[in-house]
Amino acid sequence: MSFIIIAEKINGSVPRTKEAIEARDADYIRQIAKAQADAGATYIDVNAGVEPSEEHEVMEWLIDLVQEVTDTPLCIDSADPQVMVDMMPKANAVGCLNSVNMEGNKCDVVFPAIAGTEWYVVALTCDEEGIPTDPQKKFEIAQKIIAKADEYGVDHEKILFDPLVTTLGTNQESFVQFTEATKLIKEAWPEVHITSGLSNISFGLPSRKTINMQFLALAMYDGMDSAIMDPTSRDMMGAMFATQALMNKDPYCKDYTMGFRNGLFGNKPQA
Repeated sequence: MSFIIIAEKINGSVPRTKEAIEARDADYIRQIAKAQADAGATYIDVNAGVEPSEEHEVMEWLIDLVQEVTDTPLCIDSADPQVMVDMMPKANAVGCLNSVNMEGNKCDVVFPAIAGTEWYVVALTCDEEGIPTDPQKKFEIAQKIIAKADEYGVDHEKILFDPLVTTLGTNQESFVQFTEATKLIKEAWPEVHITSGLSNISFGLPSRKTINMQFLALAMYDGMDSAIMDPTSRDMMGAMFATQALMNKDPYCKDYTMGFRNGLFGNKPQA
């Protein structure tokens, strides 16, 4: 399967996960880590979502728990670039860092740590001025990130750009702006990847999954080849597998057929 799935559920911003972190509910963390790995995640995102003074300790605790139940690589996720770099040696396998942008010194901390390695990195198209809506501005930030990557010798193929979709509820042009930025980035650097925290587009709207599924399919058609998503959602996984097949990126529908046979989407297998 060529699509890169960053499993989103071990994140302190998710209410149930936040409760588990506060209660140090190790069983729950192990459970959702294994469920996401079994559902086909490429990476398991790990984000503590706690105060800076606690972050190192909580991140180590989460990483240990995830690695007790799965060999699926980690996506180490923190707003603090030094925390991400500090956690890299704790990982049992090469993974991904989430994320860098043009705010502060994030690229200068992270890029030297991953240069010459197989680690991937999520790069957000935002800077000190915040998240732009204009696709050209998003592209210009991507240019600066690429320049930093070149300065430190980071392979472009290891970069997953996130053009930062905003909620459709307050910005009707959100999807169009995202895909236009995607096209600009992919035209300039075909070797990079495009990802998205795709559920952001439906924030504040009813029947969020309906919007998320359509966004996933349409964005994949326009060049998105990764998503930060819930792989345990059978509907979302079905949309991903079907879109890959429809785009002629799944020869003989092998991934689609295997995903169905393995129970990743479609009707739940009978017990």
